[in-house]
Amino acid sequence: PNIPHGVYEMNIEQARFNMIEQQIRPWNVLDTAVLELLAHTKREDFVPAAHRALAFADIELPLQADAQAVAQGRCMLAPKVEARMLQDLALRPTDSVLEIGTGSGYMASLLASQAGKVLSLEIVPELAQQARENLRKAGVTKVEVREADGARFQQAGDPCYDAIVLSGSVAEIPHALLAMLKIGGRLSAIVGDEPVMRGTLVTRTSETDYRVVQGWDFCAARLVHFTEPSRFKF
Repeated sequence: PNIPHGVYEMNIEQARFNMIEQQIRPWNVLDTAVLELLAHTKREDFVPAAHRALAFADIELPLQADAQAVAQGRCMLAPKVEARMLQDLALRPTDSVLEIGTGSGYMASLLASQAGKVLSLEIVPELAQQARENLRKAGVTKVEVREADGARFQQAGDPCYDAIVLSGSVAEIPHALLAMLKIGGRLSAIVGDEPVMRGTLVTRTSETDYRVVQGWDFCAARLVHFTEPSRFKF
């Protein structure tokens, strides 16, 4: 049956409210600025049409229509994970941010709402183009989506990022990325191997020193091409 538009909008807003109250707050995301941002950013507009009904579900959503999409990192992270990473980064309006793994562009939209400018790297050409379109439709102007392999990204010159976020998991954080952080800069990533991965926040405290905090556990899809530790086989 056709659902009246007003009822549909009410259902969407109820689902968004439930996502925040039932998934995100219980995960210790209590920063009011982050919660308000999640309440006003239309996550459903960044979800493929086929999965729009699952826009607020506590799962990783495939961004392409094949069985390997999530396993190969072509997915949106669960809402509570995006929220927790955003809270951990504690962005400022002047911050320059690098994101690896644009996906749908949703996380880039959240980052841009709190930071000065965002460079987001996406290795899959179709996803990069779709993310640009999603961001354009949402009126987000402070994000550059660049088709590039984040695992091999090189930044010439001095460290220039106040924050770096890896929108997916890695076995270990490459030092080349840490070297791109300004003093006081933060990097948020999900680090480790199944069955244990840790939400990891690295803060650069000096030219040579970093502070590492691992505050939560979550197993997320891998970002491609990042180094995997060697495993002995007998």
